[in-house]
Amino acid sequence: MDHDPDLEDARRADPAAVARRITERRDLLGLSEQMLASRAAMSPRYLQYLLEAGPAFDPAGLARIAAVLRTTYRELLEGRADAPPGQREAGARPLLFHLAASECWERIGTHGIGRIGLPVQPAPAVFPVNYAVDARTIVYRTAALGPTDPADGSSVSFQVDRIDEQLSQGWSVLLLGRVEHVDDPAEADRLRGLPGTAPWAGGARAVWVRIRPDEITGRRIGGG
Repeated sequence: MDHDPDLEDARRADPAAVARRITERRDLLGLSEQMLASRAAMSPRYLQYLLEAGPAFDPAGLARIAAVLRTTYRELLEGRADAPPGQREAGARPLLFHLAASECWERIGTHGIGRIGLPVQPAPAVFPVNYAVDARTIVYRTAALGPTDPADGSSVSFQVDRIDEQLSQGWSVLLLGRVEHVDDPAEADRLRGLPGTAPWAGGARAVWVRIRPDEITGRRIGGG
């Protein structure tokens, strides 16, 4: 007997999760259950049975549903590969822990991607940036007069976090401080040698921004 990997994947898929994705996508597109069934060439009762039985019951029917929902068979089975974090349900007994300053810096590490919050008009804005840690300050490169090039002395926030989808756990560190520009060429050369300072966005980003923290706090959600 030939091995069908798509059928094997359908058998492994969680019927409840697939049904939830279909319902969420249907609601997003403004389709009723009856409309979805009609466009997928099946009766509403058959659609309901397919959702309860799971995709392995009728893979071809699921493929028709995916086409109507303007998504893919694979995304209905597994979810979006580029979906934002936090798609899973909360843990059964989640606990919230506050992190000490030393624990916050340990999680921030030496470099990574964080989000800077800037006091711009008409409302505060948040941008992702590649950062490095230098003597317990945050440094990053940006373009002159760009959206992530605030004036010296600006009050900003900086956040780094991580989510574990499988365990429904994670942590978040928030830093509040003020901005200063690194104008000394020798200091800029030194910072350029730190790991992780090449911006993923590319381009000419010759301006160095340093955030000196006034406060750092963190939280962790998970087991004990």
